[in-house]
Amino acid sequence: MRILLLEDEPEMASVLKSALARRNVIVDHVATLADAEAAAEFGPYDAIVLDRRVPDGEGLDLIPKLRALRVDAPVLMLTALSGLNDRVTGLDAGADDYLVKPFAMEELMARLRALHRRPVALRSEQTVVGRLTYDFHHREASVGDKPLELLRREQLALEALLRRPGRTVLRATLEESVYAMDDEIGSNALDSHLSRLRRKLDDVSAGVEIRAIRNLGYLLRAVA
Repeated sequence: MRILLLEDEPEMASVLKSALARRNVIVDHVATLADAEAAAEFGPYDAIVLDRRVPDGEGLDLIPKLRALRVDAPVLMLTALSGLNDRVTGLDAGADDYLVKPFAMEELMARLRALHRRPVALRSEQTVVGRLTYDFHHREASVGDKPLELLRREQLALEALLRRPGRTVLRATLEESVYAMDDEIGSNALDSHLSRLRRKLDDVSAGVEIRAIRNLGYLLRAVA
C-alpha cells in the first residue's frame, strides 16, 4: 500500500512514517496543502491521510481540489479536532473516514485497509482513450469488444498512464507503479515493458500512442 501523508508536525510525521514502513506501507510525506495537491496529482495513491490544521490552510479544502483533478484515492482525516461538529464537518466535506489524535497505530492500519478494500464512489469505473477502454475496478483493457491480453507489468504501466491521459507521467512514478519496493530495476526494464505495451496497442489499432518525453517520462494520448 502507498499513501500520501499531509502532516506539518515533523515529530508526528516521523513517527507515522516509521510505524507505517514497518507495516509495509510506502509513505510520501508533505507538510503543506500546496505540496499535497502537487503530489496527489502525480500519484496514484491507495489512500490520502490529511491533517486539518496546516500552515497554508485547512486540510478539508484540499478534498474538492483532488476530486477536480480526478484523484480518486480515499481520504482519511487524521486530526486533533475531536468535537462532534468537527467530525461531521470533515465527513460532509468529502472525507471517507475521520480518526482523532491520539490514536492507536493498529486502528489507523485497520482503517487504511478498510479504505483500500472499499470501492471509491467517485471513481470513474472506465476510462476511454481512442478505441481503448480500461476498467479500473476489474483491471481489464479492451479495444472494441475484444479484451487486450497484457502481462502484469504492462497492465500496471498502462493503468498508471491512463490515470493521467494526455499528460506526462514521470518515470519515477511509473517505476513505483510497476515495481515492488524490493524489486531490482534494470536501467532499461521500464522502457522494455512500455515498448511491448506499445506494440500490443498498435497491433490492435487501439487509436492511442505512448510517447516518450525526454528526461521526464511518458504520456499516453489518443491519435486519429
